[in-house]
Amino acid sequence: MSTHPLGAVTLVDTTLRDGMSSVSHQFTPENVAAIAAGLDRAGVKTIEVAHGIGLGASSIQYGFAAATDPDYVRAAVDAVENADIAALYVPGIATLPELGKAIDAGIKTVRVAVHCTEADCGQQPIEWAKEQGLTVMTFLMMSHKLEPDALAEQAVKLDSYGADVVYVVDSAGAMVPAQAAARVAALRSAIDADLGFHAHNNLGVGIANALAAADNGATFIDGSLRGLGASAGNAQTEVLAAAFDRAGWQTDVDLFELIDTAEHIVAPLMKEPQIVDETALVLGYAGVYSTFFHPTKRAAKKFGVPTRDILLELGKRGVIGGQEDMIIDVASELAGRTYETPAVAAV
Repeated sequence: MSTHPLGAVTLVDTTLRDGMSSVSHQFTPENVAAIAAGLDRAGVKTIEVAHGIGLGASSIQYGFAAATDPDYVRAAVDAVENADIAALYVPGIATLPELGKAIDAGIKTVRVAVHCTEADCGQQPIEWAKEQGLTVMTFLMMSHKLEPDALAEQAVKLDSYGADVVYVVDSAGAMVPAQAAARVAALRSAIDADLGFHAHNNLGVGIANALAAADNGATFIDGSLRGLGASAGNAQTEVLAAAFDRAGWQTDVDLFELIDTAEHIVAPLMKEPQIVDETALVLGYAGVYSTFFHPTKRAAKKFGVPTRDILLELGKRGVIGGQEDMIIDVASELAGRTYETPAVAAV
């Protein structure tokens, strides 16, 4: 059962993981230390750190990071006094030895992310991590692709493996508040573990989705400073803090420390503002994984095909994370034939 007091939520910050996607994974360990220290001063209890795709993802396929995952973790661990440092583990990308290196570097929490239909892929890393004494948060990625009851069935598996927290994850930013609420409510009826919600902002309702999730039982809410994150970015941590305070929730964070860290440390490091541009919006509307954002733009330029048509076709085909090769296939096909704009997939 949840250990949260009534009316309280825990804000988890992912600037230094999901936000890495906004800076091509080029934060330095010094950048990580400065941001982590600011988040710690603000009272954020869990800070996620590593390559934007997670442990072990620094590669030609996903982009090389400026430093290794253990280097990033150590920089954050050394910079904080109270916060736990977490890392993301995606089965098929990360390995248990890589998770072991992150543990040696100082993580206390691991976030195991699986596609929403494949909870069983998380069993080995969840059980192994629990044996190592880690807090285990789990992600049901692309949660919009399953109806609430079917998503809850997958959550039951994660709960049975020992997950401390199970997240509804809007990886594509495809949900609106009623959809987020329904999925969290279904999980709350099905499992005893704490619930979390991870919002992307492609439809401009990331904050509203997070509030709806909390109203229906989510007590861990993800955000990132200045909204840094894949495609349109995440719900913005400092805005979450203000909105939850206005809505009467207890967050135990210092809003103005968050604002200062966002304004004076994160903002100067950003390549460009985090906005909902055409590609980000269509990506969310089509229900396509957020990390397809930059590869789709590159493919559109290479093949002379509109990004929106590539994304709509990818949505129609129901692609998921790990199928990035389909971007080139679709762009090539569209460039080689006369086509009508594909219909959007149901979300």
